[in-house]
Amino acid sequence: MSRDERYGYILRITTEEWRDQVYELKKYYTGVARAWKRDTPILLAMKTDVGDSFIGYGVVGRVEQLWELPPEEEAYCQENNWRCALTFKSLFSFEKPYPIKESILSEDPRKGSFLHGARLPEPQVEAILEAAEDYQG
Repeated sequence: MSRDERYGYILRITTEEWRDQVYELKKYYTGVARAWKRDTPILLAMKTDVGDSFIGYGVVGRVEQLWELPPEEEAYCQENNWRCALTFKSLFSFEKPYPIKESILSEDPRKGSFLHGARLPEPQVEAILEAAEDYQG
């Protein structure tokens, strides 16, 4: 991996309540251990009526470790085994969820929860976002 190579990640949301929380707070609490950095693109995935789909994306603006969070947030994270909070500087929701089975990841052996935390080279992230935009019509 060269120093100039950039990556994005897929993060899954398991419930509608947590989806609403992510979009309301512009924050994703995660238990996935990665070298999270500012400006990292995050593809948000969720099970929908058309199967596993990308429901939106964001760009990380700030990464906060548990000890950096207010006490009530830290306790909430500990209850759920989350390690840090990713605050988005920009966050977008797709009007029509983009099915993963129609994306460039359709042949990827990782499915469902195995895509949670998956690292993708930035060109793949860009291709998925472009296809998702086209899918919106």
